[in-house]
Order: sequence, then structure tokens, then C-alpha cells
Amino acid sequence: MLKTPLAALAAVLLLLGGPVHAEAPARIDLLTENFPPYNMAQGGKNYARDEHISGIGADTVREMFKRAGIDYTLTLRFPWDRIYNTTLQQPGYGLFVTARLPAREDQFKWVGPVGPDHWVLLARGDSPISVTSLEEASQYRIGAYTGGAIAEHLQNKGLVPALALNDRNNVAKLVNGDLDLWATSDPVGFYLARQEGASGFKTVLRFGGADLYLALNKETPDEIVQRLQTALDEMRAEGRLEAIRNRYL
Repeated sequence: MLKTPLAALAAVLLLLGGPVHAEAPARIDLLTENFPPYNMAQGGKNYARDEHISGIGADTVREMFKRAGIDYTLTLRFPWDRIYNTTLQQPGYGLFVTARLPAREDQFKWVGPVGPDHWVLLARGDSPISVTSLEEASQYRIGAYTGGAIAEHLQNKGLVPALALNDRNNVAKLVNGDLDLWATSDPVGFYLARQEGASGFKTVLRFGGADLYLALNKETPDEIVQRLQTALDEMRAEGRLEAIRNRYL
């Protein structure tokens, strides 16, 4: 007779032929935001599903999941904090594209890199500002995007950027003189500026960057993660990632 619940559990596992493993999800629900040229909703809307989402990141994950034979959905919504926390807390969810930072490393399982994200301070073409470090830049009015990796980096360095809910809003603020500098990324900043009809922005400082990844909830089975990574590596070797990027840049 089994005298403890632990012994009973061990016997059940033995009868079943070994330890119980997490089952692979029937599909993965992928979340993203408007982050041109990586992820975009038609018409710049803050909500879109599946075929109504385009961009370097969206096209890449579509082909990646198709090659890996894994079912998925795509949803673009707002704000960033909402989709980040959903992926963090709920199994069966993924988030793209997002910077793989040390502070985030243990929060997700990662597939990538999908593409680069070079961090820059942009100024208007007629601006006399010249800086060689973020410390020098701290005397100026700097705009950034709330919840993004760039804003986090600036805040960790002791800067206090003015935060916008949508990075696109910083284009008009810089043009109108409400900001002296815009902390964004290349190519994203220049792409957004072109979309808003602005031109002549110049790079005042490059201050870092991070590779962009697909982040998966930590309960995603390793076998799923590996299949996706293998598919992405194949795409890179075949030149598919470069071809997708060239559609938008």
C-alpha cells in the first residue's frame, strides 16, 4: 500500500512510461504593435489582424511559422505594455519584434535575430546641436517612445525623456520645435519621418542598439522554439531575410 501522495504520484508516472511533458500549443497567438518598417497596420491603425499587418517583422514570422509547420495568428494592437504583459503572463503567446536586452533575457524564450535596431539621436537638419555622449545630450529636450527599449536605456542612464505613446508623434514634435532631439532607431526613425512627410533629419549621435527577436512565453516547449529557430536560420542562409527587408527599405 502506498503510504504517501508522493509515492502514489511516482507510481502513476512509472505506469505512464515516464515524466509528463508540457504539450505543444495548438497554435501561437503572435502580438505586435505599429513599429514601421518592421510591423505595420494598414492605414496606420492601432488594431489589425492577420493579412492586414505588413512589415519586415510580420513577413518574416509568417514565413518562419509556415516553414516550421506551426499554426499561428497575428494581432496588432495598442499599447505596447498591454501586449508585452500578455506575452509575459499567458502561455501560447508570442511578441514580435522586441529587443533582446539583459533585463528581459530570463522573461521569455527567444527566436532570432529578425533584424537590427541601431539607436540614434536625430535632430532637424538646421539644428546646431552637436554631442558626443548621452551625458552631453541630457541638457536638451529629448523625445522617446514609452515602454520601448530606447526609453528604458535613457532612463537607466539618468536621462528624463519626454515620452510619447506612439513614436510617430515625435516626428511632428521635432519638426515643430517641441523637442530638440528624438531618440529613436535607424531605420525606424527615418522611415517614420518619410511617412509623415518630414525630411532633412540628421543623426547627432549613435548610442547603441540591440538585435530584434521574436519573444515567446516561457512555457513554450523547447521543441517549438527550436523548429522556429531552424526555419529562421534557413531563411537567412537562403537570402530570404535580405529579400524581405528590401521590400520595405
